[in-house]
Amino acid sequence: MGPPSGGAVVSARGTTARDAVLGAVRAALADAEPAPTVPRAYRRAGERPSGDVDGLLDLLVDRLEDYRGTVVRCAPGDVRVAVAAQLEGAGSVVTPTGLPGEWSSAPGDVGVEVRVDDDAAPLSHAELDSTGAVLTACRVAVAETGTIVLDGGPDQGRRAITLLPDRHVCVVRADQVVAGVPEAVAVLAEHPGRPLTWVSGPSATSDIELVRVEGVHGPRDLRVVVVGAG
Repeated sequence: MGPPSGGAVVSARGTTARDAVLGAVRAALADAEPAPTVPRAYRRAGERPSGDVDGLLDLLVDRLEDYRGTVVRCAPGDVRVAVAAQLEGAGSVVTPTGLPGEWSSAPGDVGVEVRVDDDAAPLSHAELDSTGAVLTACRVAVAETGTIVLDGGPDQGRRAITLLPDRHVCVVRADQVVAGVPEAVAVLAEHPGRPLTWVSGPSATSDIELVRVEGVHGPRDLRVVVVGAG
């Protein structure tokens, strides 16, 4: 006679194998000493001073370019022009609803169609996949690792819009750049329930025969507009 339909093997006493194993574990641990407290002396700051804005921006740009990302630096008053240049030739771009008006109007300067992804009327995966680019802001950027972090805020949108289009144009302000991961985690802790996307260069993998293939699980064309301090 086979096991019950649920897959559990039940003994004549009505005890499952799982119950028996867990019971044995509890009995073995009954007289055990409590586990020692694990020290949590984690590093709270990066290795570079957070006040060195120019140094952090230079380091971030260096890391992003090393990861094969395209980086453009501009002044605060030139964001629209810089964004438009990076969207040229994309054909269409998806934007979240919370982008600053100046940024969201930039695609029109180069004849790129804008598709707004609204929570009330989200674009389908097929629509996103057929869109040439996505334009977002970021939540924080880590200079030491060249990492941009998105947390689904209104100016970034849901994760799907940054994973399906082939080109991602991301605007990073100088005041969003921190030295290391600890500072970034502290920023992200302000909204602990938001989904996170950590981006270090274009999507790529070398899993198969150590051959680098880009665009496997995200955009293969990452373009970062780094906006200097005002």
